[in-house]
Amino acid sequence: MVKRTFSFEFFPPKTPEGMDKLRATRDQLALLKPKFFSVTFGAGGSTRDHSLETVLDIQRAGYAAAPHLSCIGSTHDNIRAILQQYQTHGIRHIVALRGDLPSGMASTGEFRYANELVEFIRSETGDWFNIEVAAYPEYHPQARSARDDLLNFKRKVDAGANSAITQYFFNADAYFNFVDECAALGVTLPIVPGIMPISNFSQLARFSDACGAEIPRWMRKQLEGYSDDIESIRAFGLDVVTDLCERLLKAGAPGLHFYTMNQATLTTTIWQRLGL
Repeated sequence: MVKRTFSFEFFPPKTPEGMDKLRATRDQLALLKPKFFSVTFGAGGSTRDHSLETVLDIQRAGYAAAPHLSCIGSTHDNIRAILQQYQTHGIRHIVALRGDLPSGMASTGEFRYANELVEFIRSETGDWFNIEVAAYPEYHPQARSARDDLLNFKRKVDAGANSAITQYFFNADAYFNFVDECAALGVTLPIVPGIMPISNFSQLARFSDACGAEIPRWMRKQLEGYSDDIESIRAFGLDVVTDLCERLLKAGAPGLHFYTMNQATLTTTIWQRLGL
């Protein structure tokens, strides 16, 4: 029986009040005993200091933290400095991403792709870090083709990734197909589905358009029909996302990674419904 990995993602708060709120969320979700909490890293490192602060706060509270590290707009020197900082603090887990080019920034910096970042982390730190990378069951929005995207993913794995977390999706078949396609290329590392609880339709639509995650037409129509009825949106979202998680776990997914949006309630409810 493969041990499943459950984890929760936060973004770094920008205010002391936000940090207090996040601590309350974290402590509530910690009761579910996740393997780790991951913390995002802003475009071009725009929230870098907040990320480190949040990661260390999680670690001080006695929980495992996995900072995101995105390389777009970065240099070898500043990534090296961040890696050294994390090593000094005993952080052993990183989510290595390409990241988005911040608006107004013309150059990608010294790294173009995530596989170059993974290679660099391995060359600088050996096996110190457990490295997660991103996977796109519905393919990266900038990929030229499905095949191209699969080969990009394989490059990250070949560069030294240990496991992967997917972009969120609502179509389980897209995930199963992606895992099968990877296996056909000899890529067999754990690919953990990313799960997005639904609390706000306009926000979800905005995120999904930006990252290429498809909201199936039937779901979109239902959610649009609820208009501003937040309770109905959440109730429907809980049903849909719980069913998705159930199907994924039953078919052997190696765990779940929840994009919590720094909130505990929906994730906890889904967790309880799944009987985890």
